[in-house]
Amino acid sequence: MDRRAFLVAALATTATPLIAGGHGRLGTFAGVNNHVVTGTAEIAGTEVNLLDDFTFDGAPDPKVALGKDGTYDPATIMAPLASDAGASSYTVPEGINSDDYNEVWIWCERFNVGLGVAPIG
Repeated sequence: MDRRAFLVAALATTATPLIAGGHGRLGTFAGVNNHVVTGTAEIAGTEVNLLDDFTFDGAPDPKVALGKDGTYDPATIMAPLASDAGASSYTVPEGINSDDYNEVWIWCERFNVGLGVAPIG
């Protein structure tokens, strides 16, 4: 077996991805409203993933949601932000088609203001 065939076979039989991301649409966060949000977001079907490089400067009541063309959609709120740093995953609400959205938002529900947005390519 040559090296390429070996690698293809190894990747095909691996139960978990070897590299985070790569199976969905990716974007990079920028903070809004004087907040600092950095890192990568991924929309992968019914999952939204914040990758290992995600960081957030903190605020009350941050939630993960989707938006389109600069507008956050409150119907897409998935869950409170699990952590201010590192990887986490969220499930898109039932009845929402993630293909209709091109942004991942960190949204402060208490004050109804955006904290960060990642335009998805």
